[in-house]
Amino acid sequence: MNLLVIGINHNSAPVAVRERVAFVPEQMPLALRDALTCIGVSELAILSTCNRTELYGVLNDAADATVHSMVDWLAGYHRIDRAELAACIYDCRGQDALKHMMEVAAGLDSMVLGEPQILGQMKTAYAQAVEAGTANGALHRTFAQVFSVAKRVRTDTGIGENPVSVAYAAVNLTQHVFSSLSSCTALLIGAGETIELVARHLQDKGVKRIIIANRTLDRARLLAEQFNGEAVMLSDMPKYLVDADIVVASTASQLPILGKGAVEVALKKRKHRPMVMVDIAVPRDIEPQVAELADVYLYTVDDLREIVEENKRARQSEAHKAGDIIAKALLEWQTQLRALDAVDTVRDYRAKAEEYRDAELERALRQLAKGDDAEQVLEQLARGLTNKLLHSPTTQIKAAGAKGRADLVHWARELFQLKDSDS
Repeated sequence: MNLLVIGINHNSAPVAVRERVAFVPEQMPLALRDALTCIGVSELAILSTCNRTELYGVLNDAADATVHSMVDWLAGYHRIDRAELAACIYDCRGQDALKHMMEVAAGLDSMVLGEPQILGQMKTAYAQAVEAGTANGALHRTFAQVFSVAKRVRTDTGIGENPVSVAYAAVNLTQHVFSSLSSCTALLIGAGETIELVARHLQDKGVKRIIIANRTLDRARLLAEQFNGEAVMLSDMPKYLVDADIVVASTASQLPILGKGAVEVALKKRKHRPMVMVDIAVPRDIEPQVAELADVYLYTVDDLREIVEENKRARQSEAHKAGDIIAKALLEWQTQLRALDAVDTVRDYRAKAEEYRDAELERALRQLAKGDDAEQVLEQLARGLTNKLLHSPTTQIKAAGAKGRADLVHWARELFQLKDSDS
């Protein structure tokens, strides 16, 4: 298999390098066609995400592209020092390259083990290459196999089931109390990156209403607009607490923002409907005494970390199962490739035999047209065709015998279904 992969990722390169070799979607068509010309590959696809940039190339038989030429092109295209880039590059070929692509698509090579977004990103990379005209036969078969294996990993293992981010774990905890979030209101305290991730996960889960409380109203509004939510001042939070089924807090405050008294008042107005509170902040935003209230389920960042670590271990266990699936798929792929090689050989040999047949038949027809004896013409046709079909195999078998290649002679006997000479 003439497959070559080069790339950089979160393990091999710092973000300062990764961001300089990233491709925006608008660049991709021209970049693919330019690379195809400069590198000397017959097919090419490029995957570009926040954590990796990888080139998938099919090498030409005549003009073998090298890692060197790929790195040259990537450095030149992004105007980055070649030595700096080369120090971060990894590469693999043939079966190793296919295995790497399968691991990437299945989320086994991601910063967050088992994350599902990478499969969609690989599908986009392939679609862009097809649209640009840089991927057809070989890459088509390769990506089809990669996507099939990634789907099998998702179906047959639980690698993506357990949350391994604090934000996702926080949202997942709410489902232990509320079977559906479609009728729930979420009050998010703070407007930083973690709260943004929590809001995104809540929206994905179908939460009915999102309220974002922050010291700076403008920042709260910017975040709330992304999720069709409401923005309120932190000082107004107690008024909205009564509506909150879910409370997630993550601020930089040095003192608790939410005390037991305020929560107790809200619970009475809620007629003791349960509340799930998740305090992600360090120092804590919610007073520990809130956990003493009967209708409150309070979780701290330590609870979340314990869940995340346990889930990481669970994903690692599932990753071993995924590795077994990939190993099996590679063996199946090797078998398919060998079968394709055999088909090519059979096709070529059949074409050669048909050439012999056509030549002998044409000669026989000429002889018959001249009035030659039909029986003699048929005998000559059969003899001539037999001689031509046997000439090359017998010559090669004799040569193998002279060189002491008994294995080839044995395979010839098996190929032509001949009895063993000593039987």
